[in-house]
Order: sequence, then C-alpha cells, then structure tokens
Amino acid sequence: MTEHHTTPSVVIDHPEEIPGYTYGSADAPASPLTLQDLERLRAAVDLTEEDTEALEAAARILADQADDMVSAWRAKLREQPWLAGYSGHPDGSPNPEYSAASKPRFDRWIIDACTRPLDQAWLDYQNEIGLRHTRAKKNRTDHADSLDHIPMRYLLAFTAVVIATSRQYLAKGGATAKELDRMHAAFTKSVMLHVTVWTRPYVDPVNW
Repeated sequence: MTEHHTTPSVVIDHPEEIPGYTYGSADAPASPLTLQDLERLRAAVDLTEEDTEALEAAARILADQADDMVSAWRAKLREQPWLAGYSGHPDGSPNPEYSAASKPRFDRWIIDACTRPLDQAWLDYQNEIGLRHTRAKKNRTDHADSLDHIPMRYLLAFTAVVIATSRQYLAKGGATAKELDRMHAAFTKSVMLHVTVWTRPYVDPVNW
C-alpha cells in the first residue's frame, strides 16, 4: 500500500496529544501477525490502490464529522441495555468519564481507517485495539469501571452499524453517486480489515 495523505480536522490534527493513543510508539506491543499476513488480508478484502485514493477523499469528508459519528454509534449502543455496560458502568448506567476519555481515540480511528499506511505500526496498533476489547486490556488505558470484556459476537455485529451509517456522512460531502459508491465501498473494506485484525486476540492461532 502507498502512503496516504489527507488534511484531517483541526480537532484531531495532533493525535499524539490524545491520551492512550499509542500509534507508532513503543507502548504498543508487537503484533503476532506478520506483514505477509496483513498483505493476504488486504487482498482478501480486495483493498486496492483505487480504494486508497477513495479513502483519501473520504477522510476529507469525514474528518469534521468523526465526533458526530462516534456520538451516534454510542447512542445506538445505549439503546440496547445488554451493550450499555461495555462503555458505561458494569450495571449499564452511564460512565461519562470513561466515555470522555476514550472518545478522542474512537474519533481518531475514523481518520486512521482512511489515512494510515498498512505497515508494521498499523499492525501493532490494531493488535493493541483488539486487546483493549478483551480481558487482557479492557479498561486499563482509562482506569475505567466498566465490563471487562466485549464479546466478539457484538464486536462483529456492530460493525454492520458502523459501515451502514457511514454512507450518510460521506454523502454530506456533495460527491456524485458514483464517487459516493466508491468511497463507501473503500471505507467498508477498510473497516472490515481493521475489525478482522482486532479479532486476533480473541481466538487461538490455530483457529484464527
């Protein structure tokens, strides 16, 4: 994959200032996956150079909407009591401190999904995100009082909401129908690649 270049939102221009955002740092342990694994996964989702260009265009549209997107997704999660405890307190009640601490990283992920090159730093940080969904690291980054594990079934199922709703935000950029289709298809592939790598900590190597 080639390097991506976009102009992200001013709010997230300096990701190194986001607490707990360890992209490219030594704080993110090495992924158990290899670059060959990544290349095969990239091929499996059919993420092409044309998709990379479409993602660059998508980033310019989504950068200033990332905060709204995450707010909408979290509102959807709160509508379902059996999901509320994963971002709230274990009893399902709101945990505003946890939400405020983790939200900038979630906002930044939307931009990363469009702009980050697929390299070792990408692999390592996606592994870290996966771990932060499991008992291995859930809640540790923000010292949160929340359920300590997000079941993989909900991680996968909610991906459908992320993908489906992203189209309405992309449409706000005024693109033609063809351009919108290209950006949404590319964003879908990128999200699926990310979430697939996040599942690695859930599954033993033989079955994964």
